[in-house]
Amino acid sequence: MSFERELEKIKKEIREYLPDDIQIQKIEFEGPEIAVYSKGDSDGADVELIQQSDILKELAKKMRKRIVIRWNVDKRMDPAETEKYIRNLVGEEAEISGIEFDHTRGEVIIESGKPGIVIGKKGVNLKEIRANTFWQPRTIRTPPLTSRTIQLIRGMLAKERQTQKDILLRIGKRIHRPVMYKDLNIRMTALGGFREVGRSAILMQTQDSNILIDCGLNVGNPRERFPFFNLPEFNIRDLDAVIVSHAHLDHCGMVPFLFKYGYRGPVYSTLPTRNLSTMLQLDFVQICEREGTTPPYSKRDVKNTVLHTIPLSWGKVTDIAPDVKLTLHNSGHILGSSMVHLHFGKGGYNFVYTGDFKFQKTRLLERANIKFPRVEALVVESTYGGPQDRIPSRQESERELRQVINSTIKKGGKVLIPVLAVGRAQELIIVIEEFISKGMIEQIPIFLDGLISEATAIHTANPDYLSSDLREKILHQGKNPFLSDFFTTVNTYDERMDVLTGGPCVIMATSGMLIGGPSVYYLKHLAENPDNSLIFVSYQVRGTLGNRIQRGFKEFQYVDEKGRTQLVKSNLNIFTLEGFSGHSSRSQISQFMRRIQPRPKMIITNHGEESKCVSLSTMIHKKLRKATKSPKNQETILLK
Repeated sequence: MSFERELEKIKKEIREYLPDDIQIQKIEFEGPEIAVYSKGDSDGADVELIQQSDILKELAKKMRKRIVIRWNVDKRMDPAETEKYIRNLVGEEAEISGIEFDHTRGEVIIESGKPGIVIGKKGVNLKEIRANTFWQPRTIRTPPLTSRTIQLIRGMLAKERQTQKDILLRIGKRIHRPVMYKDLNIRMTALGGFREVGRSAILMQTQDSNILIDCGLNVGNPRERFPFFNLPEFNIRDLDAVIVSHAHLDHCGMVPFLFKYGYRGPVYSTLPTRNLSTMLQLDFVQICEREGTTPPYSKRDVKNTVLHTIPLSWGKVTDIAPDVKLTLHNSGHILGSSMVHLHFGKGGYNFVYTGDFKFQKTRLLERANIKFPRVEALVVESTYGGPQDRIPSRQESERELRQVINSTIKKGGKVLIPVLAVGRAQELIIVIEEFISKGMIEQIPIFLDGLISEATAIHTANPDYLSSDLREKILHQGKNPFLSDFFTTVNTYDERMDVLTGGPCVIMATSGMLIGGPSVYYLKHLAENPDNSLIFVSYQVRGTLGNRIQRGFKEFQYVDEKGRTQLVKSNLNIFTLEGFSGHSSRSQISQFMRRIQPRPKMIITNHGEESKCVSLSTMIHKKLRKATKSPKNQETILLK
């Protein structure tokens, strides 16, 4: 069956199901959604009736597809008049900070300090806006911190609305094409991140589709930096979709590279993951240029990635190929991080990829999801999967952090904490803010250097993805640790010199593995003083400077601004506080495996050193009596 015949079949089914008085202007495949455009009567009552009833829900359930209804473009009120109408309707007390129009989706996005007022009692204001302007209103909360990345993305999308519409129409045709083969023949190929940490990439294939899950960099090994794109199984032109589990470079760092070499399909992730990934990818390009190395892609490729990204909410089932449906679930690792659930065929097979996950509630996030409709195969991370990998409790690590800071301050020293800009930095901001507020440590300067402040601004724009406790504090108690005056952002050379020449302080700086960035600059200047302390709070990938220092190396090479290499001796005190990790310990992985619903039939380990992947696989096989595998990179497994 051709795409045109498939489209006509779906259109006929929709027309037959909708009430006779609904006049349909056109039906289009816009990415994973089927958009039904109504001609609309004079007051738009037909569309309003459908939106207020269960007609669309029932139709979507019957057809197993996402269906949205929109008004005819010609009926929409002029944007300037619409904005004036909305502001008059909700009043100044709603604290509207901006109104944007998405002409592609027919949406008006209303950003306000009090979105509840915009919505109105029982949604009355939203109904009024729909009925009188023929725009679909969407409310978002004005973030307390301004993010340059979010502003950049919004500006880019506003300028490229028609381009994005064309992209969605093209993607829609590919997603909703007819299935050619009855047998699924599902294969999983390890392109990166198996028996190692870094360059995560998994290729999932059926006879009809090709899906890439994650596409990352190996930050610790420049000789093996990229996934195995050279395998015969992988062809950019055959890809139907790319799914990004979360915004760390070892999972998202090479996605723009695909667009450089011709990929023009969709990228699926949560909204926070899109924003954080864009921030990190643009920064990666700048770092490469600053260090005189050629980046693997350009800023234009990052822009292309944004235009092709389709943000998804957790729990929303989405068609991404003719025989594959995707659902994202919370993984508890960093803001917006997701487990990936793929449903193949008509109930034929279900696959879950945990990505990096934390099976424990933290101050920042809720714990990882354990409930899925079905699971036949599970890929689970093994970062801390070794038999000796015990992660101390958060309380224990917080107590030790407090002790290290207090003892270092008492000696007149400085505390350097290398952090990943996304995740560990925000967790520590919450903890240290509480320490100072409660008088548990002295109120000394806390400096933030690198992308920490920008990443934190993106956190404040996405309160729905934070832990329930933190969300309650921010939205209802007015206690936002991210806005505390205890923290000072450092940006310039002069500001860094002031930090180094000043008194006792805590410095949180990127990169978290000491592979570049301001953390290495501070380390060079602080290393020789035994009164100073260095605290590792995140996993140190083998091959990085952080890993070498953690293992006891007492000297390291530093390349200064003029390209000269210096040998620096390290006399400072070294501490590792693994309780702040965003990964699950071996015992937490075991708990997750025992509590996941339903139990998978096959378990595959990845994202860990070779010995840990193999050890975890063996333990799961013995204790849970499940079929397990620990494949190597470049291996292909036939799942069904």
